[in-house]
Order: sequence, then C-alpha cells, then structure tokens
Amino acid sequence: MNRFPPERIVCLTEETVETLYLLGQEHRIVGVSGYAVRPARVRKEKPRVSAFISAHIPKIMALEPDLVLTFSDLQADIAADLLRQGVAVLGYNQRDIAGILAMIRSLGALTGVPQQADAMATTYETRLAGIAAAASGKPRPVVYFEEWDEPMISGIRWVSELIEVAGGRDAFADQALQPAAKDRIIDPAQVIAAKPAVILASWCGKKVRPERIASRPGWQEMPAVQNGNIIEIKSPLILQPGPAALTDGLDAIVAAVETARKGVKQRC
Repeated sequence: MNRFPPERIVCLTEETVETLYLLGQEHRIVGVSGYAVRPARVRKEKPRVSAFISAHIPKIMALEPDLVLTFSDLQADIAADLLRQGVAVLGYNQRDIAGILAMIRSLGALTGVPQQADAMATTYETRLAGIAAAASGKPRPVVYFEEWDEPMISGIRWVSELIEVAGGRDAFADQALQPAAKDRIIDPAQVIAAKPAVILASWCGKKVRPERIASRPGWQEMPAVQNGNIIEIKSPLILQPGPAALTDGLDAIVAAVETARKGVKQRC
C-alpha cells in the first residue's frame, strides 16, 4: 500500500463494502464483488470485478488499487495472484461476532476514521447486549440453521452466536466451531433427533424451498415442520460476516425465535 489512507480500494466480499459505505468511505471503493448488494446503490455505483472464489485479475489491475480486501482461505489464490502483481492485499478471516466487530474497527483505522468505526462497533455491541438481555429467562427454542441442502451443512460460528443472542438454542453449536463447511456436514437423522422448533435456511445464494425441507423422510414429526416454522433468511443478510448479520440478519432470527416461543403456527 503506497498511500495512507488508501485511496483506491477493491473489495472482493460484501461485508467490507457495506462497512465502508456505513463509515462514509465509499469514495475509496473502486471495485466490488459481484455479490455486493448493500447498500442497493452499490450495484450502480461500483464496477464488479469478482465472484467469490474467482476474480478478473486484469480488471482489478486496471483499477490501479492501493489495496485489495479479501476474505478467508477460499480467496487465497486470488490474493496470491494479486500479490505477485505487486498489489497490497489484506485478508480478513472473521468467523464470530467478536471478529466482525474487530473487522469494523480495523477498516475504520485503515481508512482514517477510527472514532467513527469504534462508535459503530460499540452501537452494535450495545444492541446485541440489549437483545440478549430481553431474551434472558425466556424459553429457548431449539433452532436448526441450514447453510446448504445437498449435502446438509449447519450454520457457521457467527450464525450460531446470533441464534444464542436472539434467545434460541443452536442445535449444532459444537459443529459451528468448525470454520470449514466440509466439517459442518450433518446427517438428516441428527436433525430429527434434535427436534428443532425452528428451521432457518440460507442456501448461500440459492432459493430455499421450505416444502422440500418439510417433505424429507422422517421430518414430519419435528415441531418446526408441524408448525410450519421453516424460514428463509436471504444470504446477504446472514452469511456475510459484517453489519448485515448484526442487524437485519439478527432481527430475522429474533422474529423466528419469538414465533416459535409463542407456539404460533405459520405457513411454509
């Protein structure tokens, strides 16, 4: 990185895009992931230069970035290609709520607005604490979060933590500690045994089909299926470890948990 703060940033995942917009630093962004949708205007304002595990290196280089922001080992090859081109790369790897808050503060410091970033993170911390306090002492319905359907993959750590904040009990909290999706593959019989009151699904960009979930062999006796508590949360709201998960994503979980707690029957 030749300049501080960097003046030309390329963001290869959505959460850094949203964070920079919220910090008022969107003028520094010169390229984004094709999956970036928050805020909505980003799709009109910024050129798209990547998917998630692939990127158009010549397009990125043409933007003359001071810094490229990546996420996780899944973008390691992209990062390596850019580093070989002499581009500065910063790779985040947040997998829990604490990591999300640290990412926000880090980006604020990186772009010269540390106080704004700290205030934002503190606001989220206060909000999380308030929601957790409101749920304290109430029944905690069992929640099964499905990140993918074939094979069935349970939720990652920040999702599990948000379920607990919302007043639910993650059916597969132990598996959530595994960062790799392949280590969170579960058997349908495990879900049947857990007897979830709520099934939350976010199939990583693919439309969730509640009727398919409900028709799985042996699932008809689950409280979640019997009461129609099979709820899709759109991927940009919950599977991006950034502000969306701490706001709209968490709100969706809170609403689902409240519905299950009241025993209200929903339509799938």
